[in-house]
Amino acid sequence: MQERVLILGGGVIGLATAFELSKRNYNVTILEKTTCGGQASGAAAGMLAPFSEIGEDPDDFFQLCLDSLRMYKQWQAEVKEVSKVDFEFSESGSLHAVYHDADVLALETRQSWQREWGAEAELISGDRLWKMEPELSRNVKAAMYYPEESHVFAPDYVKALEAACRLNGVTVVEKLEHVDVVDWKETITVRAQSGQQFTGDRLVVCSGAWSGELEEIFGIRIPVYPIRGQICAYSTSIERIKHIVYTSQGYLVPKANGTLVNGASEDIAGFQTDVTEKGIARLTNWNKLVFPFLEKETPFHTWAGLRPATQDGFPLIGKLSEGSQVVFATGHYRNGILLSPITAVAVANLLDGKHEYQPLQSCIPERFS
Repeated sequence: MQERVLILGGGVIGLATAFELSKRNYNVTILEKTTCGGQASGAAAGMLAPFSEIGEDPDDFFQLCLDSLRMYKQWQAEVKEVSKVDFEFSESGSLHAVYHDADVLALETRQSWQREWGAEAELISGDRLWKMEPELSRNVKAAMYYPEESHVFAPDYVKALEAACRLNGVTVVEKLEHVDVVDWKETITVRAQSGQQFTGDRLVVCSGAWSGELEEIFGIRIPVYPIRGQICAYSTSIERIKHIVYTSQGYLVPKANGTLVNGASEDIAGFQTDVTEKGIARLTNWNKLVFPFLEKETPFHTWAGLRPATQDGFPLIGKLSEGSQVVFATGHYRNGILLSPITAVAVANLLDGKHEYQPLQSCIPERFS
């Protein structure tokens, strides 16, 4: 008899986990308050860039991100094959640009330890840099080139994951508004606001920014907080910019549909997802220092999503010590798209009873209690 797994949350982590579990013959139901991929997942820039984003010493989180990046090519191909939905997966490489000699030294330090992890990191400057990105400001001193870094078009990736789940027999229940975990110690029972009840053998918590609502139910601290990320997009020629360009201020990601995505301005605004003039100005004030042509351009689209941030920056991934039938997979902050394959496989392995993936030792859900 198939084990029944209830997944709280239909963001990219919930969908990816459901997809992986469906391949392993679990009976999976996703319970989503609104619609799948409606918050951080669908609003993300889709960067797969652990070398650019993590500039200090390597730790378990870096290992998690790097392992997931290196799974992505096969993972995304499988999602496309099952879902019959195409989405952009671009192995564009990235350029981490800096403007001062001191920052070049910092890049060289980063390069030394990242190469130990197999990074093909190369410091580029002068004519070669302008040849790689002709529109890049001449005030850029140098850039670290990471050919391995990639990006996906997040909205289509999330749609493909949902389609793959449904085609693999996953039940997706949306627009539940609010759900309560009624019982998790004996059996798994979840009740929706409408009174509809769901039962299962296992529960996977993928509630993102709303995970903190479960503190009282499970009797542990769950310090996951919503961080509003505001993003804007410009319309530009597909060939004009070729790489992800990352700076200390943010990033610019060219998409195959002629969109240049610029993010992200972050602030604490509770669960508000409205776009603010101040938030977008934080982006438009610096992006022209990267690509001067943007000074004369106006974003054609602005949006915001809630990113689930934990107190220490590490996600919560693992079983509860007092209830191994409950697994957490939440708090991925701005790396949900990147970490979706590794999280899905790690959670499925935990449910299968396989040896625990070493970096999960730093992600224990009860570490704040």
